[in-house]
Amino acid sequence: MQNVRPSPRLLAPYATDPARSRGRRINEPHSATRTPFQRDRDRIVHSSAFRRLTHKTQVFITTDGDHFRSRLTHSLEVAQIAGSIARVLQLDEDLTEALALAHDFGHTPFGHEGEHVLDGIMAAHGGFDHNVQAYRIVTRLERRYAHFDGLNLTYEMLEGLVKHNGPPGEDAGPFYGESELADLDLTHQAGLEAQIAALSDDIAYDSHDIDDGLRSGILTLADLEEVDLVAGILREVAAEAPVLEPIRRTHELVRRLLTRMIEDVIGETVGRIARAGIATAADVAAQPGPLVAFSPAMADAERTLKRVLHRHLYADADVLQTREGAGRVVAELFAVFADDPALLPASWRDPADDEARRLRRTCDYIAGMTDRFALREHARLIGGTPDVGLG
Repeated sequence: MQNVRPSPRLLAPYATDPARSRGRRINEPHSATRTPFQRDRDRIVHSSAFRRLTHKTQVFITTDGDHFRSRLTHSLEVAQIAGSIARVLQLDEDLTEALALAHDFGHTPFGHEGEHVLDGIMAAHGGFDHNVQAYRIVTRLERRYAHFDGLNLTYEMLEGLVKHNGPPGEDAGPFYGESELADLDLTHQAGLEAQIAALSDDIAYDSHDIDDGLRSGILTLADLEEVDLVAGILREVAAEAPVLEPIRRTHELVRRLLTRMIEDVIGETVGRIARAGIATAADVAAQPGPLVAFSPAMADAERTLKRVLHRHLYADADVLQTREGAGRVVAELFAVFADDPALLPASWRDPADDEARRLRRTCDYIAGMTDRFALREHARLIGGTPDVGLG
């Protein structure tokens, strides 16, 4: 077809410019119609790991109710928030959204409980971390292309994933188990697009866990009034609409909280960019800390909200009981597969593996399971499967 280049977007001078991308580890022909970061986003959306997020736990087991969030819906919401911020700041929206969509690829079945169990089991062999696992998925474990494993994403995407919680430092190589980390910058700040994706994850968590917590009945509005920011929004809603059904009050709270947080991040980030004299993407990388952040007042309110959510929601007895049962499922599945690797699918076995590689392969297989597949496999191979809230 005729070579039709994507229309250039007006980007800020400190944005991550797709026209200046460092490229990919394995060279590929350029697309006639998409930028490198558009291709990254599209590869993520079409990956198996992305589809599996549909049936992976956020806070509540995904089939506890049709309206509770899964890892997939959470990731979509993070992408929407991140894209909105990037658009205002004139950054690359495609890279921002791609990072947001892929940030939870490495999560195990049953959320952080599964991660905790696998980390303990693998302690002598490098442990387990869902951010590291996301990197393994996009560089090794996806099997879609004829000429390479993984998705062969751009260097900018890989560095953004590795720096989701900030620059990991040069000593991160052994933890990732990837000698090829040597071609990534592990010590400088991530680009603004990656920083936005990371903070948007917190914004989505805070606001939408309120929604799910209230819907479940575990969390109450009285609990949330311990947070001044939330209490103020609830007073606003009550003044404007004194008689309002609970579901509408909840949605008003969530959308206003989202707006407050997003606008705060934009204002604080613009101020930090100006005060630091940021003129290029290299200036962003050279900063001692992130430029994308909450204002001090919002950061304090957000920390308070997290403490309230932990006390009243994440540490609820029923939630903890579900987590305990889910952890047992993951631990017992690992023990069965480790004891008899022949139970693994043929594509997940290699007779040349030493013990460490065999256990890591078992860990990769279990980490990729959805909640419901893990429960089915436990019932098939072990029995006595715990009730973790499935109907």
